[in-house]
Amino acid sequence: MDIDNEERNAAVKAIAEVVATVERTQREKDAEGFLALFHPDAIWTTAHGKVLLGFEEIAAFTRAVLPAASWDGRVTYGVTHTVFLRPDVAAVKVRQVYAPAEGAGSEGAPLYVMTRQGDGRWLLTACQNTEVRAA
Repeated sequence: MDIDNEERNAAVKAIAEVVATVERTQREKDAEGFLALFHPDAIWTTAHGKVLLGFEEIAAFTRAVLPAASWDGRVTYGVTHTVFLRPDVAAVKVRQVYAPAEGAGSEGAPLYVMTRQGDGRWLLTACQNTEVRAA
């Protein structure tokens, strides 16, 4: 299944907007804004290996953890690579950087499988958030 350049460019832009919203909602500790990005049947694996199956598990975890998160600094997320598995399914590699106000930061290398819905929205559907460790 091919995706034409115009459709690809529009999808890449929409996917980048979702990733930017992930960044904003994480930075603002906005659980509901973050949860609005998920497919109802989503799968999420945290950077420390906790597997969350379905929206309800993801929501319970997010509502408990995100507002209480204690970091002092900045978090950034950026798309580094996108592969379209089908015109409505994309594998999206992300670079996630936590830069604390003081001390050493950390980096993550999430993989988001995103699906385009009938209304055109791209949602997080199968995600693995992997912590990058120094070799």
